[in-house]
Amino acid sequence: MPKKTIKEIDVTGKKVLMRVDFNVPLDDAGNITDDRRIAMALPSIQSVLGRGGSVILMSHLGRPDGAPDPKYSLAPVAKALGDMLAVEVKFATDTVGADALSRATTLQPGEVLLLENVRFNAG
Repeated sequence: MPKKTIKEIDVTGKKVLMRVDFNVPLDDAGNITDDRRIAMALPSIQSVLGRGGSVILMSHLGRPDGAPDPKYSLAPVAKALGDMLAVEVKFATDTVGADALSRATTLQPGEVLLLENVRFNAG
């Protein structure tokens, strides 16, 4: 059985957990110096949003050694993504904790949530 593409799946009213590659280069001030990886994810994200779904995004950034490190936060990526999509991108300060759960639970169709760096988790 051939695998379905994202365009073939009914996402209306559903929350889609999407793994993306937002491992973008940052300067010393935490500014994104090349946003191509974010731009490459836009068609998939927009596909879900345009068909009535919501998107929960997860990515890594850098190598923070399994512990939170502000230097590797995905917060600047959430801002850049929001600018590119022209929508607010909600940001969870954790990946599997209370903030992520609360934000994911209340996410509505057409909304985007970016979870904090998955490499902040030791596992």
